[in-house]
Amino acid sequence: MQIDVVLACLNEREALPWVLGRMPDGYRPIVVDNGSTDDSARVAADHGALVVSEPRRGFGAACHAGLLAATADLVCFMDADASLDPRQLPRVTGPVADGVADLVLGRRIPRRPRSGRPVAGSVWPMHARLGNAVLARTLRRRAGVALRDLGPMRACRREALLGLDLTDRRFGYPLEMVVRAAAAGWRIGECDVDYLPRSGRSKVTGTVRGTFRAIGDMRKVLQDAAT
Repeated sequence: MQIDVVLACLNEREALPWVLGRMPDGYRPIVVDNGSTDDSARVAADHGALVVSEPRRGFGAACHAGLLAATADLVCFMDADASLDPRQLPRVTGPVADGVADLVLGRRIPRRPRSGRPVAGSVWPMHARLGNAVLARTLRRRAGVALRDLGPMRACRREALLGLDLTDRRFGYPLEMVVRAAAAGWRIGECDVDYLPRSGRSKVTGTVRGTFRAIGDMRKVLQDAAT
């Protein structure tokens, strides 16, 4: 069974060889180039990925473009910055493939870097960790979803996800996925995955401003869901 893996990408040429080189057999990487200026698209293609161009900037725009390009029944999402190990993708796909869950998220557990991979900076800045904790707690309270982390590594059925008709094209996309899935009665679970120091500076959590911009997008998703 083929499984498609969507990787939103903005200037990740240093990380892509490690990420794509660790993709498990049967998992097809779909790298969505969201306006990179560092030759990420060529690097991704050279390492066997299907490359999709999404000129409209936004994390959600890139993720959705990858979803539309996917053809497998089961689809995954994960970051392309080497902070997550593709070899752990079976942890999130297993429960969905076995029919015991409809959406599974990887709960990030900070780990030390491993040899042979590019790294830079700390694993999880405090401002980003606190923002994630607040959103997870709010999600538990409002939607009744018992998640401890809104992790970017996740898996679900492609057609079912398309049926949720997600509209956010910015940083609220991952949260909207969970909120709409919960409203639709999906069985949502999580499993532990390693969270490693990313390659290069994060476009979201690398700065306090970026973190709060993402939180703002996610709060809007929660507000819209409450109306």
